[in-house]
Amino acid sequence: MPELKERFYDFLIEEDEPRACKAIPEEACTNVPKNFTLNISNGTLTKLAEKIISPNLTLAWIMDFFGASSTMIGALVPVKDAGSLLPQLAVSGKIRSFSIRKNFWAISALVQGLCWLAAAGHIFFGDEKTFPIAMLVLLAVFSVASGVASVAYKDVIGKTIPKNTRGQMLSYRSTFGGILSLIAGVVLVIFIQEEADKSIYGFMFLFAAVLWFIAAILFFLIQEEKGATDGGRNPLQEVKAGIKLIKEETNFRNFLFTRALLMAVPLLQPFYVLVAKDIGNPNWSLLGYLIIVNGLANVLSSPFWGKIADQSATRLMRISSFIAIGGGVFALLFYYASDWNLGFFAFLPVFFINGIAYSGARLSRKTYLVDYAPDDERPTYVSVANTFIGLFTLVAAGFGVVAELFGLPAQIIFFMSLLVLAIVLSFRLKKV
Repeated sequence: MPELKERFYDFLIEEDEPRACKAIPEEACTNVPKNFTLNISNGTLTKLAEKIISPNLTLAWIMDFFGASSTMIGALVPVKDAGSLLPQLAVSGKIRSFSIRKNFWAISALVQGLCWLAAAGHIFFGDEKTFPIAMLVLLAVFSVASGVASVAYKDVIGKTIPKNTRGQMLSYRSTFGGILSLIAGVVLVIFIQEEADKSIYGFMFLFAAVLWFIAAILFFLIQEEKGATDGGRNPLQEVKAGIKLIKEETNFRNFLFTRALLMAVPLLQPFYVLVAKDIGNPNWSLLGYLIIVNGLANVLSSPFWGKIADQSATRLMRISSFIAIGGGVFALLFYYASDWNLGFFAFLPVFFINGIAYSGARLSRKTYLVDYAPDDERPTYVSVANTFIGLFTLVAAGFGVVAELFGLPAQIIFFMSLLVLAIVLSFRLKKV
């Protein structure tokens, strides 16, 4: 097995020189191939699970199937983001007090799996009328666990994966997960036609739960060296430290605003769905097609994004923004050409373009934050960044008023403007 992991690592990472363990403990260097392989395997499963049950896509479709109101469906993304991002500042100080942090991720993954297992049980044995309410509660618990895992994950990466390979590792997680999601999308297209039976959605939750359970085991097997436990703070102290960090670190503050502006990429997608609905009348089978398109975007773009992120995460921020703006232009042209009676499938390239841009945007800000944050303060940097974005997401929930007042084209132009600002601000970030 060790030799197989070495070969797998050497196959994916082309190194002209002997292995250089940049920015990780020297004693962790011999474990890099094993940790790299386990991390990719873990990420492949979690990425697939996230594609099968995603709040902004599949979960919205499932909630609609069970008769959820538009208000409840609209609450999915805010509940997910607020639950996963806002509590992180409170838990990061506690995580720092432990020398081994991988256990936080593994336990969080188990909780996430249990949430989806409970959702599956409710579909099979519970009252369909109460499913939407139960789903929002389970999503809130799932999201809090996701927030804890996020803080721990970036810290474990910083201790186990060399600086010059982190972007590639993250990209391979997305690529392999995207390949499996393509298969999942094809299966959904075959089995979900004009109508869908509730058991299909129950099995989707059940399959996602199993993926989370296996991912937890794989992450627990990662060889993590003990880290510093100095500086552990209670939640109030952590909040004060976070505020001080934002005030004193100009570059970090610029990163927070740049990352917030990059949120325009995922925020565009629901409005693209509205445009698509104006164009045609999508049925249940289109759920599979959207998963296929998003998976294809990850598979084709992630390998390139990983290498670019390792060279310059700020450059990838700009490239992703340009691509997303291009997708917006395409959508606007398509919107004004709606009298051509083009169908939903002709609009799918917009989702593909935005998927590529989102993959790059996520990878760029993750890589930049892990590389920039000091080793002993990484949990605080991560939690402050995520809490900031959580607050921004609550504000962004009101951005839809633009579409209400001025129409969908104005909404798309608004988000494109935010991406232009993101490009400008990215030039002010330090190279890492």
